[in-house]
Amino acid sequence: MTPKTNAEAVKNLLDLLKLKKNGEDIFTGPINQEDWARVFGGQVIAQALLSACETIDDGRMPHSLHAYFIRPGRPELAIDFNVSRDRDGKSFSVRRIAASQNGGDGDKIILNMACSFQTPEDGLDYQKPMPKVASPDELQNETTLYTQLFENHPDLTGNIPERYKNHLLRPRAIEFRPINQDRYVGTQSTEAAQSFWFRLAAPLSKEDTNNQILQRAILAYTTDLMLLSTCLLPHGIKFYDGRIQVASLDHALWFHEDINLNEWHLYEQSSPWSGGGRGMNHGLIYKQDGKLVASVAQEALIRMRKGQENPAPSHIQSNIISLLE
Repeated sequence: MTPKTNAEAVKNLLDLLKLKKNGEDIFTGPINQEDWARVFGGQVIAQALLSACETIDDGRMPHSLHAYFIRPGRPELAIDFNVSRDRDGKSFSVRRIAASQNGGDGDKIILNMACSFQTPEDGLDYQKPMPKVASPDELQNETTLYTQLFENHPDLTGNIPERYKNHLLRPRAIEFRPINQDRYVGTQSTEAAQSFWFRLAAPLSKEDTNNQILQRAILAYTTDLMLLSTCLLPHGIKFYDGRIQVASLDHALWFHEDINLNEWHLYEQSSPWSGGGRGMNHGLIYKQDGKLVASVAQEALIRMRKGQENPAPSHIQSNIISLLE
């Protein structure tokens, strides 16, 4: 069911992050009620992180996760998370999580993830400064930019079915405001870098705002949005070009500071390399006051489909999921 308001979209995301315990260190994530074709990778990462957090009871916070996407998830099936307690040391704990689905043909692993937790402590402080960019108040959000793209550039987007356009224009849990406002138009090659301001599209309750585990799970969900498209920028390829096959291969995230996603954060993205049908993407996430709160890395499949002069609608749909969701 498609949400009718931003607040409803945020509620749907929070409901998606409510896991059910089904045994010793075994948890199940709810099925996403939105009508779409594949499980979003950020959803599985966030749910896997929360399942690992359920096995930590001494106040240690997740500081890093490393995930591999094994196969696409089926949206009509629930996802089971089996957590292994690899280590509980004096200051660090490590968990391994296997996410699987069973569609009647046995359990199929869709994601493997390792996650590390640390007891909070003081240490040597340093960070890369936040770049100087336009403030979010000066920028339009993605819904406005998509609307302008579809209305003003039918030559570029005429092959996108109305169903997919409506999906991109729906209310969403995370509001994005691109710094590069022309990123959706044209096919010219550009620098392999882009940045976005983002925040929750509707504020959390006071209790949820103070819940750092939940905040970090939502951030994990959000870091899989937009990042993959960075390595396509030097090639002048847009999400509506169905001739390319794209998918996330892995995802790594490091939490540096506490966060409050009711507030604006800057997601600075860059790509140092692409080749061999793969592309590498890096991300840095800053609070609006300039504090660096997280770092991200992701490798992706970016493969040109052979013999595809006229892209199939299903290929465009796949790109929307992988590049934008």
